[in-house]
Formats: sequence, C-alpha cells, structure tokens
Amino acid sequence: MSTYSPVYRVRAVPLERIRANAYNPNAVAPPEMALLELSIREDGYTMPIVCYYLPEEDMYEIVDGYHRYTIMLSCADIRERENGLLPVTVIEKDLSNRMASTIRHNRARGSHSIELMSNIVAELVGAGMGDAWILRHIGMDKEELLRLKQVTGLAALFKDVEFSEAWELKVYETDTPGEHDEAEAA
Repeated sequence: MSTYSPVYRVRAVPLERIRANAYNPNAVAPPEMALLELSIREDGYTMPIVCYYLPEEDMYEIVDGYHRYTIMLSCADIRERENGLLPVTVIEKDLSNRMASTIRHNRARGSHSIELMSNIVAELVGAGMGDAWILRHIGMDKEELLRLKQVTGLAALFKDVEFSEAWELKVYETDTPGEHDEAEAA
C-alpha cells in the first residue's frame, strides 16, 4: 500500500486529455449544478478531479469530479480563467476498484442536516444577510429558505418580512332577518 495520499501530487491537466467514465450513477439536479458553477466561479477549483491515467491513450479518466469537469466544459469564461487546465489527482486502481471509489466518493458527500442548515440560515440572518443574499450564495430556492426558517421556530428570522394577506374579508349585505327561517327549518 502506498504511503502517500494522491492529493499531495495534484497535476494541472489540459481539459482535452480528460474524459468521463462510463459508469458513474451520480446525477446532480439543475439547482445544485448552478450552485456548483457559482462555487467554481466565486472560489475557483478548490478540489481536484480524481482520475485514473490511461497510458496507452495518454488520457485521464474521471473517477470523481465529473460535474466539476462539465462546468469547465460548459463555461468558456471559467475555462479561459483556468487556461483550460483542471487540477487532477491520480489513483492507481483496476476498473472494479475505480468503480467502487466512484461510489464511495459520491456516497461520502452525504446530505445536509435540516437542523444544521437551519442553524446556518439563522446565523446568516443574524449577521444581517438578506433572503436574496442567502438564496444566491447558498443555492436555495424561496420555499426551501422559508421551510428552514420555519424549522428553527425563531420569530427573529421573519422580523423584516412583509406578509401578504392570505385572504380578503368580504362583507355581504344580509338578507332580511327571518326571511329564510322556514326553509332552514324544513
């Protein structure tokens, strides 16, 4: 077994020498892809793409990082900023172990705890960040933000929110008293 982790040997690899694998079952919904693009746009590439090197083709096949790769493929400005290079780490494993690595990487990311996300929203609101800022920077939609605010049960999270009336009270002229008493009694 190797005594180092691949992350200590990050390589800058031209986009043209990287390709997707044929077995990744992971899919990312459009809102999360938009958030990933924003993350890469705002923070740059902070995590390398994990690949396996195919010497006979002089290509790198993705084990983990397909969606980060597709962001560069689809965003010319990001590709230009990065000079067409992606940060890559290389693992040395046979195909079945690469497949297992892909699944481990996908599953290890897990999902966000509602309670912890609610706490983050509460802290952001407490720090003076408005709903628009939270929606843009955290990648939520309005309904999700509302649900997370509701989970906390903190009235402070709604202090600056204008509420519309859910219904209008309509006042109707009443009929003459006793006019329908017989019909109702029948």
